[in-house]
Amino acid sequence: QHQHNNNMTSIFSPFNFVFLGAVGGFLAVGLGAFGAHGLKKHIVEPERLKGWETAAHYQLLHSCMLCVCGALKSPRPSDLTGKLFFFGMLLFSGSIYLLTFKINPFKLLGPTTPIGGLLMMGGWLSLAYDFYK
Repeated sequence: QHQHNNNMTSIFSPFNFVFLGAVGGFLAVGLGAFGAHGLKKHIVEPERLKGWETAAHYQLLHSCMLCVCGALKSPRPSDLTGKLFFFGMLLFSGSIYLLTFKINPFKLLGPTTPIGGLLMMGGWLSLAYDFYK
């Protein structure tokens, strides 16, 4: 049994990194399957379908990394590493999913995708630093 406190930082505990990674992995598999089977009936442009596939792939990969960040004991990755992976995955994959359906409120999603990518890259650098120090 894990105790949860109600402050905002508790979502980024090691236990919750595993939880967020597991939920993200579940969603990535489902969204990937939807893209491979159901989406083709509604979207015919190959580049939009390829974008969806890329989003699901990156989401699955970084969901696994969130699980790793939460499961490692010594040396334990910093909370920053997990946050970078989580928010990077959310912005990168989430913006691509929305762009696939041509949902782009206020034209904000164009820059959101590369920002998410940079955050994911930052997560990898932060993980390297966590183990180098």
